Amino acid sequence: MSTRMTTAERESFLAETHIGVLSVAGADGRAPMAVPIWYGYRPGGEITFATSPGSVKMTLIREAGQIGFTVQQEAMPYKYVSVEGSVVGYEPTDADEYRQWSMRYLGPRSGRAVLRRHQGLRADDGHRPRAARALADLRLRQEFSG
Repeated sequence: MSTRMTTAERESFLAETHIGVLSVAGADGRAPMAVPIWYGYRPGGEITFATSPGSVKMTLIREAGQIGFTVQQEAMPYKYVSVEGSVVGYEPTDADEYRQWSMRYLGPRSGRAVLRRHQGLRADDGHRPRAARALADLRLRQEFSG
């Protein structure tokens, strides 16, 4: 049995609902930061995620300009995909995109509660998360399906 995935299998797996693990080079020679994070992905597109503009995470991402990203399935059959890529943009989180993420990860009831908490926050007030977009041409680092 092969433990390799086809490109279509990898992209489909990345598009499923998983918590991703974002990694970015640490500052001043420190170890990389690795954090669990919600994300969005459509096959053939960019991985998008959001974090506060003034966070340590966003500061490191801006400094490094590139990220590593891992998605795993903890139940049998175990699977994971690990990719790396350059960050190609920073922009305020689109309200519709954030709504989709909230519903995807929390379900309708809890997702709506999160959205109500974020209503009224503006992108320029330092509180509304900003999306970072990683290159569509993500380079595969590792994969396993078995």
